[in-house]
Amino acid sequence: MFSGIIAARGSVTRITPRDDGAGTVRLTIDAGQLGIEDVELGDSIACGGVCLTVVDKQHNCFFVDVSPESLACTVGLAAPGPINLEKALRLADRLGGHLVSGHVDGVGKVLRFEAIGDNRLLEIQAPESLARYIARKGSITVDGVSLTTNSVDGATFTINLIPHTLEATTLGSLQAGSRVNLEIDLIARYCERILNYQDSI
Repeated sequence: MFSGIIAARGSVTRITPRDDGAGTVRLTIDAGQLGIEDVELGDSIACGGVCLTVVDKQHNCFFVDVSPESLACTVGLAAPGPINLEKALRLADRLGGHLVSGHVDGVGKVLRFEAIGDNRLLEIQAPESLARYIARKGSITVDGVSLTTNSVDGATFTINLIPHTLEATTLGSLQAGSRVNLEIDLIARYCERILNYQDSI
């Protein structure tokens, strides 16, 4: 479980196909300022919003294996480049964002990324299947970053990005046409399950 508060910007530096017959690849990720001294093999790290398991580490790099399914359902893992990083929450940690599972629900498309003073207006088109989970002033995760929606129109929503978020995450490099990982709020998911279950009995 994660909070969506990005701890560091790292980078995918190498992608190596695994000889497992399943199409799995191993990513080498430079941890940047994350600090991985306390990371153990088997620990989870959110990489661009995707929960991945550390299978090895060397110096300031860690290694994760990614299945073809994960590569097909997400963006940011199939090519070298910058990536948002967050270690899994501990029970004593502050929950500065919202509860994030690291399970990407869909990929959205950036429609606008416009300067408003020092801030940026980010407009994203989500997959239609996720529209019912996105609420005005609700929480959503974009590339692993916990954010609050400003407005919602169908499957399109807007977010205001402050300078700190632009500097501390990879979101500052977005532009119209960029694709981003989206994870809906867990509360919305469970509320729907409860309601649907009641209707089915």
